[in-house]
Amino acid sequence: MEDDPDGRPVRPRARQLDLAFGELGTGPHNAISDVPDVAVGHTTLRDDAAGLHSGVTAISHPALAAGTPLPAGLFVGNGYGKLVGATQVVELGLLETPVLLTSTLSTFRAADALVTWVLEHHPGPPTSVNPVVGEINDSWLSSAVPRAVTAEHVHAALRAAGPGPVAMGNVGGGTGACALGFKGGVGTASRVLPGARGGTIGVIVQANMGGTLRLGGRLLRPGDLGLRAAGPVTAEAGSCVIVAAVDFPCSALDLARLARRLVFGLGRTGARFSHGSGDYGLAFSVVPGPPSEPLPPERLSAAFEAAMDCVEEAVVDALLAADTVRTPDGRVAHALPAEAVRARGGGDPLGAGVR
Repeated sequence: MEDDPDGRPVRPRARQLDLAFGELGTGPHNAISDVPDVAVGHTTLRDDAAGLHSGVTAISHPALAAGTPLPAGLFVGNGYGKLVGATQVVELGLLETPVLLTSTLSTFRAADALVTWVLEHHPGPPTSVNPVVGEINDSWLSSAVPRAVTAEHVHAALRAAGPGPVAMGNVGGGTGACALGFKGGVGTASRVLPGARGGTIGVIVQANMGGTLRLGGRLLRPGDLGLRAAGPVTAEAGSCVIVAAVDFPCSALDLARLARRLVFGLGRTGARFSHGSGDYGLAFSVVPGPPSEPLPPERLSAAFEAAMDCVEEAVVDALLAADTVRTPDGRVAHALPAEAVRARGGGDPLGAGVR
C-alpha cells in the first residue's frame, strides 16, 4: 500500500468510494496545494500512552515569506473561538503571514513563534506583523497535555511546508479533532473552474465540530455502525477553521464573500454550528494587489459553488483519513469506516468494518 506525505498508509478518499461532490473537476492532487505555490506543512504530536494528540499545520506561499501581503477575506460563522489577526484581515483585506492551525491553548504561543519566523525571513525589519492563527478545541482527546505545541514545532511545520499531496486525518492541527461524532482531522480538496479563464480553488479544513454526518443526502451516525460517538456529550466544544486559496485576481470583498461560502459548505456535511463552536472561513488570492477588473457574476458564482463542494469533500476525506484514537482514560474517537461511505455513494452494501 502506498504511503501519504507523512509516511502513513493511504486511506481511500471519498470519490474513490463512489461519493460525488458537485460536477467540477479537481486539480492533480485534489488539495489546496493545487493552487500554484501554496504549500502545506504539519508537525504532529501524538503519544497515545500520555493522552497527547495535538500539533500545528502551516499554510504558506512565497509572497508571504517575502513580506508581500496577499488579498484576503474573512467570514465568522460563529465567533466562539480564537482567530489571532482576524480584525486586521477584515479591516485591510490583506494576509501578511502564513496561516497556522493548532489547538486552543497553543494558539498564542504559535502566534508568537510565527512572529519570530516572520522577523527572521522578512527582507526588511517590519515594524508591525499581523500573525494569523486559528484553532480547534482538541481537549477531549488531549486534555493531559493542553499546551504541547512549542515554537520549534511551529517552525518545523513552516520548514516542512511544501507542494504536492497533503497529508490528511490525524496530522498537524487536526491530530486531536473530533467531527460529526467521528475522529476528525485535516482534510483538503480542490476544483478547477470552467471556461477559458478558468482558475483553481483549493481548500483545507481543520474539521472539528458537532452535528450528524450527511453522506449522499442521508444521515450517518456512529450508532448506526454500532460505534460510540466521539466528542463531548454536549457537543458544544468544537471549532472548525477553513482556509481557501485561489490563483486568480480577486478583491478583498469577493474573497470575504467566498469565505462565507466556506462556512456554508460545512452545513452540507451536517455541522451543528453550536453555541460553543467557532466556525471561521478565510480565503486569499495568490495574486498580489487589487484586480484590474471585478470578477464577472458567472465566474464568481462558479467559485462559490466550487468552494462549497471542496469543503464538503474535504470534511469527509478528513474523517476517512483519520485513525481511531483511544485515550488512557477510556475515551474513543472512531475513524469513519470506508465501507459506510461506499454504501452512501451507491457502491457495496453497508459494512460493519471498524479500524
